[in-house]
Amino acid sequence: MNDWQSWAAVVVFVGAYALIISEKIHRVAVALGGAGLMLAVRATDDRSAFFSERSGVDWNVVFLLMGMMMIVGVLKKTGVFEYLAIWSVKRARAEPFRVMAMLVVMTALASALLDNVTTVLLIAPVTLLVCERLALPAAPFLIAEVMASNIGGTATLVGDPPNIIIASRAGLSFNDFLVHLAPIVAVLLIALLLVCRVMFRETFRYDEDRAAEIMELEEREAIEDPRLLVQGLAVLALVVAGFVLHPVLHYAPSVVALLGAGLLIAVSSAETREVLDEVEWPTLAFFAGLFVMIGGLIETGVIGEISKALADTIGDNESAGSMTMLGASAVLSGVVDNIPYVATMAPITGDLVRNMGGGADHVMWWALALGADLGGNATAIGASANVVVLGIAERSRQPISFWQFTKYGLVVTGVTVALALGYVWLRYFALG
Repeated sequence: MNDWQSWAAVVVFVGAYALIISEKIHRVAVALGGAGLMLAVRATDDRSAFFSERSGVDWNVVFLLMGMMMIVGVLKKTGVFEYLAIWSVKRARAEPFRVMAMLVVMTALASALLDNVTTVLLIAPVTLLVCERLALPAAPFLIAEVMASNIGGTATLVGDPPNIIIASRAGLSFNDFLVHLAPIVAVLLIALLLVCRVMFRETFRYDEDRAAEIMELEEREAIEDPRLLVQGLAVLALVVAGFVLHPVLHYAPSVVALLGAGLLIAVSSAETREVLDEVEWPTLAFFAGLFVMIGGLIETGVIGEISKALADTIGDNESAGSMTMLGASAVLSGVVDNIPYVATMAPITGDLVRNMGGGADHVMWWALALGADLGGNATAIGASANVVVLGIAERSRQPISFWQFTKYGLVVTGVTVALALGYVWLRYFALG
């Protein structure tokens, strides 16, 4: 960081981050303004910002979001989310914490097979309707679910984009992730539920009258358009299959989502304009701006310098290095998106593993995955799913502020990262 552009990029990013935290200016305006400044100071350029896979806008994320938002928009018209809301509340006997626990577990399991963003896009509408039925604030439920999605996605190769990058670099299989990360993810999910029970205890107000009303409802009556529902679920099933079969089909999730959205509009009676109205355009614009700002840090070498400093700190001590890798990755992934961080850190981690003698148990890779995935829960912009949920909440007129999310996120991240550190030390060093 010897040139002025590197320092300018840092100033722009820190200033934008401070404004997002303060919430004095809308986060979309801040992100787009910050992106413009990165281009103005030449921390990045148009080719890098719009066409670079390493440091540009991640169009796969943007178009995945757009495609899934369109599919969800069509499904909303069928009444299926109302059906699921009534069904889940009845199964939990309208007890708020049992409802939250059910939704959290569903979200975590779905995130192990789907990407986190797709999962929260499908679960959030159900959650909003559940909270409306029970006259409960939606924010605690949405926050708990997005954290469950980030934790659940850690368990598998396809659950979180950083895992795919790590698997490619380290030559790891789907089963490797299950064997090494699924056990700790199960523990972390239980810990999340216990922490939520304490953090949101004032939310769990049981209303006997509302509970009685809901228990008398017939969920089947909520379905307004059975034909459209069948079409929507059939397309959604194809899209999910496309996600799961990515290693075989080699279609990017964004391509699968767009094909699904186009097919559903073509075969159904849904109006294109109405479907497009359901897309969270401000959220997509925020992502684009955020990617350009982070790209400025990558292009000027700021992210690389941080990664190399971390590598120098680790040295060749595998035990201390793994602990440092996990903790530092959690901190950094709470500030910058974990996808560019892992993309930058992966080759450095590969060198560290080779210097340590090959790392037969891949412990350094597991430390990187756990830190990057769990650290995303720390702040409101630490993971893509967090930003999407904030956008959905704002559109539903139940906004979640940066600090409202982050004050809970820091607690959950602290607990889960501490447990992950204990797991890595116990499994790979104390007992290994």
